[in-house]
Amino acid sequence: MKPILRYMPHEYSFDVVGTRFTWYVLTAALIIISIVSIWVKGFNFGIDFAGGILIEARTKNEQVVDIGKLRGEMAALDVGEVQITTTGDTGRDFSIRVPQQKGGDEAQNVALRKVQAVIANDFEPRRTDVVGPKVGGELIISGALAVAMAIIAISIYVWFRFEWQFALGTVLALCNDVLTTLGVFSLFQLNFDLTAVAAILTIAGYSVNDSVVVYDRVREMLRKYRKMPLAELLNSSVNKVLPRTLLTVLTVALTVVALLVLGGETLRPFSIALAWGLFVGTFSSIRVGMPVLLYFDLRRDEVTGGGQLAVGDEGKQPAA
Repeated sequence: MKPILRYMPHEYSFDVVGTRFTWYVLTAALIIISIVSIWVKGFNFGIDFAGGILIEARTKNEQVVDIGKLRGEMAALDVGEVQITTTGDTGRDFSIRVPQQKGGDEAQNVALRKVQAVIANDFEPRRTDVVGPKVGGELIISGALAVAMAIIAISIYVWFRFEWQFALGTVLALCNDVLTTLGVFSLFQLNFDLTAVAAILTIAGYSVNDSVVVYDRVREMLRKYRKMPLAELLNSSVNKVLPRTLLTVLTVALTVVALLVLGGETLRPFSIALAWGLFVGTFSSIRVGMPVLLYFDLRRDEVTGGGQLAVGDEGKQPAA
């Protein structure tokens, strides 16, 4: 029975391999922009990494918080440059960020008590985080190790699941995903904290899932159509899995949009990173990880395990 409505075709005919150089240039440009931004602007580290004090609070009455007055009161505390920003849409919620204090944990606690004394009467604290410099430094190292180990583990998995050529393609795609996502955080100075690391790991998992789906189709077609030119076979593999890929993207995009709209200021950097990762992860799996297989000496005997040519295989385009 045919569906009443068909939202997208069952198969496409994009020339992914033939246009690869255009996409290589675009990919290189995005990576260069990301690296330059990280080098020049750095990251807007959150409390998790930079250390300091973060307090989220709300007015006890229905009035909108007077940010100007509150900043004046905080300036008189002599605890450094205090950042105060409103959160949410009501104007009642706000966050106070106090920089890392010189003098260790004791100085941090003194600064915290000063800030709490100012907001005690008119405001209701919702969240309080205090992170020392030692903990922040350890978290930076742990976050970097988590991302690096995830990439290595994914590469090993793909190597054993397929062949080393596919693992190299996956590594290139993952490096593109991670670098450009870091570039987004740096370029737009989004708050970079532990949720950012979680977003990067989520993007890596999504990207490798997309790559495995495409590579599985490539290996299947290599076994079945051993005389078909490799470029034609790669194009056919991509076009056959593209409908499934686009449906997955649309499904995940609904969740990401919900997070962007309803997640609030705290989850906004995480949501933006996921939105970018959704795009770049799909892009890199198809436009980066797939065409580079042409250059990795992809031998069919290694992939197919040798054996006789499939009956009727004359290198023709496979049926849909």
